[in-house]
Amino acid sequence: MDRLKEKFAEKALPLAAEVKAMVKEYGHIELGTYTIDQVYGGMKGMIGMVTETSKLDPEEGIRFRGYSIPELRALLPRGSGGENLPEGIFYLLLTGDLPTEEDAREVSNAWARRSHVPKHVFDMLDMLPKGTHPMTQFSLAILAMQTESNFAAAYRKGINKKQYWDPMFEDVMNCIARLPRIAAYIYRRTYKGGEHIEPDPKLDWGANFAHMLGFDDDGMKALMRLYLTIHVDHEGGNVSAHTTHLVGSALSDAYYSLSAGMNGLAGPLHGLANQEVVRWIKDLREYYNGEMPNKEQIKEYVEKTLAEGRVVPGYGHAVLRKTDPRYIAQQEFAQKHLADDELFKIVQMLYEVVPEILKATGKIKNPWPNVDAHSGVLLIHYGLTEHDFYTVLFGVSRAIGVLTSLLWDRALGHPLERPGSVTTDWMKEQIEKHKAKATA
Repeated sequence: MDRLKEKFAEKALPLAAEVKAMVKEYGHIELGTYTIDQVYGGMKGMIGMVTETSKLDPEEGIRFRGYSIPELRALLPRGSGGENLPEGIFYLLLTGDLPTEEDAREVSNAWARRSHVPKHVFDMLDMLPKGTHPMTQFSLAILAMQTESNFAAAYRKGINKKQYWDPMFEDVMNCIARLPRIAAYIYRRTYKGGEHIEPDPKLDWGANFAHMLGFDDDGMKALMRLYLTIHVDHEGGNVSAHTTHLVGSALSDAYYSLSAGMNGLAGPLHGLANQEVVRWIKDLREYYNGEMPNKEQIKEYVEKTLAEGRVVPGYGHAVLRKTDPRYIAQQEFAQKHLADDELFKIVQMLYEVVPEILKATGKIKNPWPNVDAHSGVLLIHYGLTEHDFYTVLFGVSRAIGVLTSLLWDRALGHPLERPGSVTTDWMKEQIEKHKAKATA
């Protein structure tokens, strides 16, 4: 694994020097203006951070190191079942280079070697009430692993700041390696009576996760590889990524930072959306007495949902202005593996009905489905029906992107993040000044 660490250093350290020189010479260049609407509207679209690993394009969707999802599905190494290995996209995010099959295998082997979870983490989980939400358990388990932080230990000893990236690399690799074991333990503890399944070192990271959850079906292993690959990153401004970055900017280690990011992912407007989709479809079926609805009935129920002042979960996106390519990847998987599944047929009918209804309202900038519109239905097909656990799956995948970004933050020497804030009275003063200028 030293080879990957050395490659990261070859990429990151020269870029750190280049960025420092660039800021010194060109730091005065203005990148644009922002408005009161953006300040009060969650800072949407305001450039305020740098994320090396991915960029969200409104028309093409997420690009990982410049590659679109369709391109990566053709280029990244694959496991059995034909789906890309998450180890491959980790290598890409970390280095900026497309991995070979050997590169992906090296990552897989390294994570297998690093996957031992300290006993006190399981002991802590066993002390929680069985009904504790899986995301609460997941966040606490990550935090409990902080005792193993290489970065915290090195910082305590007085490591030179130019070397911060080195122990952070070890923490990132160790943390990602252990997450499937922790997540599977939470799943088996919460839903399967505490009957745990030991890891299989012969399996790749995604397949082994499915195995520890209790699913040895080849289709589920393939789905897990797909799921863990397409959910890894979504540029730096989303809540889980930004929170991980923000907490990390205080020189908090990977465990503190990721645990905080997972607390953000647990919010209904972020990672919980996949659960809401499944619940909405379930309510749709119950509304029609459990029968398979037709398009007219789906249209009726969508319009009823909107008339009640609710949203259609899984549709719309803060940035995208077309169908999410991650949705398309899952749709293609479903067409190949579960074309006759009733829930998938409902998802397909929604895709045909919902966008036109949302367009007709004249209020929706993006009426197209996002990644959450599809994922839950695929998981249900293979037997993972516990909706509250879905965000933990999301978290295992998203950790790859946010921790890789955190490592790059350390390598490039990004500072403590501390934006300014103002009061509403201050805003009112600016409006009055603007009015006075306009009438002068």
